[in-house]
Amino acid sequence: MPTLRGPGRSVLATLLLAGIPAESRADDLALDVIEVAGRGREGPPPGLALTTPARSGSRLGLTPMEIPASIDIISGETIRERGQNTVEEAVTQNATGITSIAAPGNGNLAFTSRGFAGSGSVQQLYDGTRLYVGAGTVTFPFDTWSAERIEVLRGPASVLYGEGAIGGIINVVPKKPVFTALNEARAALGSDGVARLALDSGGPVGEAMAYRLNLSGNRADGWVRPDGDFRNLAVSGALTLRAAPDLSITLSHDLGYNEPTRYWGSPLVGDRVPDRIRFSNYNIQDSRIAWLDNWTQLRTEWNPSLDVTVRNVAYRLTSSRHWRDVEQYTYLPASGLIRRDDYIEIRHEQEQVGNRLDVTARTDLLGLRNTVLVGFDVNHVAFRRDSNTPFGGESTVDPFRYAQGPFLNLAGTRTDIRSRLAQASVFAEDRLELSPQLALVAGLRYDAPTLTRVNPLSATGFTKDFDSFSYRVGAVYNPVPDLSLYAQYATAADPLGSLITTSVAQAQFALAKGEQVEAGVKGLFAGGRGEWTLAAYRIVKTDLLVPDPDRPTELAQVGGQSSRGIEAALSFALWENWRIEANTALLQARYDAFAQNLDGALVSFRGNVPVDVPQRVTNVWLSYAFAPGWVARVGVNDVGPIFSDFANTVRRPGYTLLNASLDWQVTPTSRLSLRGYNLTDALYAVSGNTNSWLLGRPRSVEVAYHVTF
Repeated sequence: MPTLRGPGRSVLATLLLAGIPAESRADDLALDVIEVAGRGREGPPPGLALTTPARSGSRLGLTPMEIPASIDIISGETIRERGQNTVEEAVTQNATGITSIAAPGNGNLAFTSRGFAGSGSVQQLYDGTRLYVGAGTVTFPFDTWSAERIEVLRGPASVLYGEGAIGGIINVVPKKPVFTALNEARAALGSDGVARLALDSGGPVGEAMAYRLNLSGNRADGWVRPDGDFRNLAVSGALTLRAAPDLSITLSHDLGYNEPTRYWGSPLVGDRVPDRIRFSNYNIQDSRIAWLDNWTQLRTEWNPSLDVTVRNVAYRLTSSRHWRDVEQYTYLPASGLIRRDDYIEIRHEQEQVGNRLDVTARTDLLGLRNTVLVGFDVNHVAFRRDSNTPFGGESTVDPFRYAQGPFLNLAGTRTDIRSRLAQASVFAEDRLELSPQLALVAGLRYDAPTLTRVNPLSATGFTKDFDSFSYRVGAVYNPVPDLSLYAQYATAADPLGSLITTSVAQAQFALAKGEQVEAGVKGLFAGGRGEWTLAAYRIVKTDLLVPDPDRPTELAQVGGQSSRGIEAALSFALWENWRIEANTALLQARYDAFAQNLDGALVSFRGNVPVDVPQRVTNVWLSYAFAPGWVARVGVNDVGPIFSDFANTVRRPGYTLLNASLDWQVTPTSRLSLRGYNLTDALYAVSGNTNSWLLGRPRSVEVAYHVTF
């Protein structure tokens, strides 16, 4: 049983048109936290959750206090209380030092962490399973309604999840089937035609089976014109069968359908986007962006004895994506017009099938308590891209009086990439308690992926192995029960961009390599009302490839890049009705050895700040229960300046977002919320290049009603 603890179209029409997805985790049932009365809180408690098991930092079921690494656990309830409807918002406004470089081309899901940017260095997982990146793109999951929690591991994680995680990982953990009845719903309306509808239902089906069903749909007219509208749908369903006291089986399916805003950015006039064109969208009239993801999992957990646990996960993921846009916008000072180029049509068809099995044993080693885990992971990925490469076409428009015009498809859309990835991995972890106060934690992983790629248009291709070996070793010392001192050394590997779409030119390179040294301290104080962490680290990465900011699908190889920084986080219930949660990351990231041949001359960028990497990130949330049934929250997200080019000549200014919410507990089972976003109406860029910025949303408000029944 779960542990019990106290205290365009309408969305409805869209929901009715969709299929049913789901997800769940049998192996985490013991970690569920259900609050039957009131709002139905589930998952980790508020704060840093330092004593809550986090599988993203270790497969041994350790808590952050026991893991020699930096990890954030963001509860789903906290995410929803703060009005964070997307994974991007939840991660960047709550986790330490994580920023977004979202754009339609990367699925609006791409992040930076500890000086490294993009889905090739900051890996994304769903329920502990990695999502292989196709051509720099991940499109699932995007909605937070079905999230039980989001775990963010900062720093190298290849030893746990394979190549592609030198900067860290982001793991969205979904809600699980529950054996106690739980039902809740939410409806919201807001600025720019925003409408949201969501339902969550769970409970027993007989004595041995439980279910969970989540549905959420969102739509809006959007804040740019024209074609600023968006709509999406997320559906998840799961069944858990307790076939025996020591055996649990969970079958789940998730579906995500997303038609995001068809907006690729606003052109720079000088070094800024003028207010007059802030809300203008210069895309074509027949633009199209649509993503459909399906994810099926079968999870089994067997405990043949108190000291042995066997887990197996079999899964299948499919993704279908379509883009048809003009994606580059450049202001021409001589004419005052905007040049539009890169008329791009791309289709992705991707299938990922795999299985992961691991065995955990708790034993004595020379009289010392020891926990060891061994396992293997196999998967197969099939990927096809159709496109109109070389993406020709050009037009000019008046920035104030313009006709969108049609899509120009000069080359025609045809299959230009077919790839197959067969991957096998073995991994192991161990925790040895040398004394009640001191433990050693170590892990290793060997990955053996084989990639076959064919370019039908040029009749070229290759087959290549991209083996990698990663390990980490660390120590955790507890001088007193509520204080942990730790140190860790870890290695990692990153792919050459997106592994499954490695080009013929990139195939000549080996995987990028990285290593990190980290030390820190974590603690609880004031009887558990306060939690805090402090970490310092240095990461060195060699043989890496970085995206060209003006052509994100093109990569440049950098000889070396490094980062070092300090990160701190605090959560404290100041008084009975006040709570503060804050974190900050101060970073120094540099290209150590990076030169390009420009117009026949070799230009060095040594010492420059990497593209898209801010050197300062701070989050602060303050909540105040100022009267019975009333809670006010204020949040600040501060991001430092960012460079858009290797030479550091094009600078995007830093920004500070102010968000707030006001909750009224209307009845014991219903809550009315007023939420405000970007209350100062700051004009800021989420991502960008040397010619344009992709702007974040302006000031907006929403009213939401939440009910449990």
